Amino acid sequence: MTHAPATAAFVALEQDYALYTPADQWVWQTLFERQMQVLPTVASRRFLEGLPRVDFQATKIPDFAEVNPLLDAATGWSLVAVPGIVDDRTFFELLAARRFPATTWLRTPAQLDYLEEPDMFHDVFAHVPLLTDRFFADFLQAVGTLALRHLHDALAVELLSRLYWFTVEFGLIAEGSSLRIYGAGILSSGGETRFCLSDEPARRPFDVVDILATPYVKDRMQDVYFVIDSYEQLAASVPALEAELLRLLALQPASIG
Repeated sequence: MTHAPATAAFVALEQDYALYTPADQWVWQTLFERQMQVLPTVASRRFLEGLPRVDFQATKIPDFAEVNPLLDAATGWSLVAVPGIVDDRTFFELLAARRFPATTWLRTPAQLDYLEEPDMFHDVFAHVPLLTDRFFADFLQAVGTLALRHLHDALAVELLSRLYWFTVEFGLIAEGSSLRIYGAGILSSGGETRFCLSDEPARRPFDVVDILATPYVKDRMQDVYFVIDSYEQLAASVPALEAELLRLLALQPASIG
């Protein structure tokens, strides 16, 4: 998640496309081609269908000015350039307005396999194609809207972060007889792409009660992944999510885990 506790007021940036170097283009192409050797057989169908809808190509770093009209036509979303991690209020305000915050910088060639902070390949390649799906797009906006009502409560932000983590970042989906990936944290990581579908981690059905009770880890592969049946299920889960959130907020924080 590219957000943090509140800081200074948010100022949107411009993506200065002319600043991208040949090395940047090489990094984008290398990462794109490497992931696309694997993703066609393991990524969610909606993600794969979204790639051409926003005209993502290996040979060209996406230009937000070209992507936004395509994304807007699909679901009314757009990209907004940010310098990196933004504060909670900014992050959720943008989601509630159907604007997705994305960095414009790319990792260096030396950082291809490990990066502490999300770069443009994660924010754009891994997140944006699925924003062309109406149900997923509506779910993400609803999470932002719900979070804005509870920003004053640190526990609420933590609980909603768990939901975001186990869906938007590290979610799996059952498509027919196959288990597929839709979480951006997996789609942008070769290692996690292989690990999440292996026999090592636990996988549990999507359930907001279970998810809100499950802390996540940032410094290693996940211990558990949650599997949705459809993006319609995600969108329809918001009332149950809000009810469970309110129930937990009425309890002592010590009981949350």
